[in-house]
Parts: sequence; structure tokens; C-alpha cells
Amino acid sequence: MSDPAATISCHVVAIPYPGRGHIKPMMNLCKLIALRHPSDFLVTFVVTEEWLGFIGSEPKPTNICFATIPNVIPSEVNRAADFPGFINAIQTKMEDPVEQLLRQMEVPASVLIYDTYLIWVINLGNRMNIPVASLFTMSATVFSLTYYYDLLVKNGHVGDNFSEKAEEEVDYMEFVQYAWLIL
Repeated sequence: MSDPAATISCHVVAIPYPGRGHIKPMMNLCKLIALRHPSDFLVTFVVTEEWLGFIGSEPKPTNICFATIPNVIPSEVNRAADFPGFINAIQTKMEDPVEQLLRQMEVPASVLIYDTYLIWVINLGNRMNIPVASLFTMSATVFSLTYYYDLLVKNGHVGDNFSEKAEEEVDYMEFVQYAWLIL
């Protein structure tokens, strides 16, 4: 039997944030990568067992496969009942099962593409000597607001003083005017 790693030049492991507005953009990126490199790239899309039930039947290129971790976070169905608990679980309970999955992969990961909100993936990649790349699934404007959040706070455009400054022009942030994705 041939070694599957011998034909794969790059194994992309995608780790989306487990939420509706995050999984679809990550899958769209993975499809672009997979279609661009159909014969020598393998893309593994990591989700919880519950999320696989939601998206497992969606059509995808043959070089994309799903891998699951146990349902270590609250269910998507009722996560709104304790959203802070859901966020905490994502940041504290997903890393170990993902690391275990990565260590068991037949074809070692070449790169981890992770949702920006899964900050623990950076440490995981560093610990395992796997390069990481972040995908921010929201608009460039939202990214700019996040990037310059400290300036918004400093200038009173966030927090208790916001209502007093709601009509002020925000002229201290450079917004992204054009965004290009080249694959």
C-alpha cells in the first residue's frame, strides 16, 4: 500500500470557530484552496461531532475531509442560554482534543488555518512546530474597529461616554479601503 503522505505536498488543517457565521467562510476558503490544488493538497476541516451533523452532507471537493473532536463545548442548539460559558468552553476545552487529533493524523499538518477568535491555536501551532494562519471571517471594517479598539476606548467612543460622543467623526483610524485575496 502506498504512503498517502508521499503524494501530498501540503496538508492544510482548518479549525473554524464553532458558530454559524464562522464555519461557512472557513469552508469557502478551504474549497478555494482545495480546488486550486486538487491533486497535491489535502484539507482537513476540524469540527465537533455535533457540527459534523449540521454540515457533513454539504458538497465539497474530494481533497477536503472532515475530522471531529468530541462535543466538549455546549450544544449549538442552546448555546445562547449561557453564551459566556460557551465562549469560555471554546477557549479552554477545545485545545486538548484538537492537539490529540493533530498528533494522530496519518499525514502531518503542514499549516493550521484557524479562526481569529481561537487564540489558543497560536500556542498549539508553536508547541507542535506547525505554522499558523488566521482567518478573520468578518468585514474589513469590523477588523479595523477591532484592530483600533484601544484608540476607540482612549478617545471615549466606547464605554460609558459613548452617548456623548455618538455624533463625533472618528478621524484617527486608518480604514482598509481595498482588500485582495490572492491564492
